[in-house]
Amino acid sequence: MVIDGKPSLMLSGEVHYFRLSRADWASRLDALVAAGCDAVATYIPWLVHELPDGSIDLEGRTSPYRDLVGFLEVAASRGLSVIARPGPFVMAELKNEGLPFSVYTPGVASVGWDGVPAPTRDVDYLSADYLESVKRWYGAVMPLLASRLAPAGGPVVAVQLDNEVGMLSWVTNTPDLSDAAVEDFAAWSGRRWSVDAVRSPSPGALELHHELSVFQRERYARYFAFLRAEAESHGVTGVPFLINLHGTGEGRGRTYPIGISQLFQSYSGQPGMTSGSDHYLGDLTVENVADLYVMNAFMAAVHSDDQPLTSLEFEAGLGDYGEDLSRQVPPSALELKTRLCVAQGNRLLNYYLFAGGHNPPLDVPVGDGNDRIAFTGERHGFTAPVGPEGQLNPSYPVLASTLAELRSFGDVLADSDEEYDDVVLGFVPDHYLTEYCHPGDDVRREQVADLERFRGMGLRDVLARSLLLAGFSFPAMNLQSDFSTSRVLCLASAPTLAADVQRRLADFVHDGGRLLLTGALPTQAPDGTPCTVLADALSLSPGALANGSPHYFPSVRAEPWTTATAEVRVGVLQPLNPRGAVEVFASDVSTKSPVGVEVHAGDGRALVLTCDYPAHLPFWTTLLARLGAAPRHTHTATSPGIVLTSTTTPAGTRLLHALNVSPIDQSVVISQHGTPLFEGAAVDLPARSGRILPL
Repeated sequence: MVIDGKPSLMLSGEVHYFRLSRADWASRLDALVAAGCDAVATYIPWLVHELPDGSIDLEGRTSPYRDLVGFLEVAASRGLSVIARPGPFVMAELKNEGLPFSVYTPGVASVGWDGVPAPTRDVDYLSADYLESVKRWYGAVMPLLASRLAPAGGPVVAVQLDNEVGMLSWVTNTPDLSDAAVEDFAAWSGRRWSVDAVRSPSPGALELHHELSVFQRERYARYFAFLRAEAESHGVTGVPFLINLHGTGEGRGRTYPIGISQLFQSYSGQPGMTSGSDHYLGDLTVENVADLYVMNAFMAAVHSDDQPLTSLEFEAGLGDYGEDLSRQVPPSALELKTRLCVAQGNRLLNYYLFAGGHNPPLDVPVGDGNDRIAFTGERHGFTAPVGPEGQLNPSYPVLASTLAELRSFGDVLADSDEEYDDVVLGFVPDHYLTEYCHPGDDVRREQVADLERFRGMGLRDVLARSLLLAGFSFPAMNLQSDFSTSRVLCLASAPTLAADVQRRLADFVHDGGRLLLTGALPTQAPDGTPCTVLADALSLSPGALANGSPHYFPSVRAEPWTTATAEVRVGVLQPLNPRGAVEVFASDVSTKSPVGVEVHAGDGRALVLTCDYPAHLPFWTTLLARLGAAPRHTHTATSPGIVLTSTTTPAGTRLLHALNVSPIDQSVVISQHGTPLFEGAAVDLPARSGRILPL
């Protein structure tokens, strides 16, 4: 992020002016500054600013809750930059996700499988009537923002386009199948399917499901191109456009790459645009620390070199969103997640929600039980660091102390990139095209279930978690584009993998590459047709998956050189039948079939492990060492939970980032390439804490 020619680390907090009285703006923004933030972000809800007669008030003429102009002026008076988020969709627990009721004319609301209306207030993003309404909204809000952009001396430094596009259709399994969308798909696909075949596909329609998801990805890209063109036509230029990605759930990031998969075509390679994470992981522990690490790595894998990582909704507060005390996130989680994201090169963090407020009434009651702008009740953001009435909760001082430390390294962190070990994690965006499954298609449901359990971080998440907790720092690489790397390529594969990706992997190994493949050796393409390009290149014949059950306990024994000392129970395994010379390093205890083999193919090598071997860190470190990769940084901790990585600037200023996500106090000696750092002095890392140490 370059501001006035200088790399900058932007630390922001979300404050909703439309949920606060004018008299409270100053105190909330002063608290933001005191916490160490230099920017404020806010949604600008169309629902709030449009009046019943269709006119739009952005200056507070009709209500102080609509005084966007006044809020921007107060922010500027505090020296705060502004990240504007004008929708059209904003979500934020608002009715209609922030759209005014007037938008929902016939043909705008989304229709899904079997012609059933969407259960949410989703729309056909490319409906002509919807786009005309968007033009009217952007025609009002964008000129105002343009007049207050940073290049013109104003506070607005970035503009977010829409919000969490595709999220509603994913979480409800409702692809947009309106008349216009189905006609669009028919033209896009060469009219290979009838309307009925698209809306109500016959069982086993894997090809249609895949193409429909790819089509929706392309459609979202057209929608964002429209929004950007409209914004620019009203003078919004010279500041970045941002796209907010969705996908975390139940405190995990396993599904987060769905948002990347849906939207990367909209921003990848687009100048002056980048994506931002939207994550709600709760606490950060040994269970999910790799989730956040991989989320950032997968985001970067589809970015161009000039597209920095950002986080547009960085979870802040204590997590009691339902106000039922069913969840409480320790304040230390905020510190740990901040440290990890900054170490991975995030240049903008927006703490969401920083300050709570109140939901004002709608202008015209609709009889929905509360007649307010949001469905959360009168008070909103009761778990935020600054509560609805301005009270500070325990997450506020943790945020302030964390940002104070970051500021002390600010100029360095703003221009630092993470350093990596000799390992890269493979990312297959199409492995996350699982948002749609016709309710009557059991074949598609089985395919989705297999993709969900095998992809990305590996069965039981063991691959990525083991890499990170064993000390490896690693990027990710998009395998759906042509790639080249000298690093060991690690891939958690599923039985489904497209032929072109399999061919790239086969060529990679034959050309001298090193591959660690875990999970399943692919046997079919996304359309369900048999595809064993990779298996054939490795001279392996994969068998059928053997799944554990309450009465069957598949078990594996690995060779001693892997550090294995006993057989282990696994949840699933896939027997391998080698057709050439291989070294077997793991076998099914019951059938003696290989499930782990080392293959020499062409000029390269592959370790193929087709089971969910447990997270025995020495085992995984040994496999990587077999392929010639070792972590630069090691430590003497006796309990898992230490994460180490380093960053460097173009001038060579290096920092070591050390996190202890475990509940155990640890004092460790850290080594680099086997040589103890800091003259061998122990580094104290209390439970759930972190440090930045100059190298």
